[in-house]
Amino acid sequence: MPRSILLGRPQPGPGEPLWLPEDRWWAMALMEAESGLCGDCGHLLAETTQAENEFVYDASITKCHACLAAARRVATYQEDGGKTEGLKISVFRREG
Repeated sequence: MPRSILLGRPQPGPGEPLWLPEDRWWAMALMEAESGLCGDCGHLLAETTQAENEFVYDASITKCHACLAAARRVATYQEDGGKTEGLKISVFRREG
């Protein structure tokens, strides 16, 4: 989504550009900033890949019960012979 739309610019009409030059600049700046981050943890690679930082990080574990429900459902599906190629999982909160 273009930054200008996110910040409240009205949806452009027919023939008007969705992405303004400033939106493209912000998108490129974001890509540049994110390129230096680890894709898994989000920390700066320039810092986290330094040998002297090998033991300076700690981690905590959090269990997302919605993700757990999805994983259980997929496991059951596979056990029943289901193929996971192209499979999409929707997780919803039970009523009651």
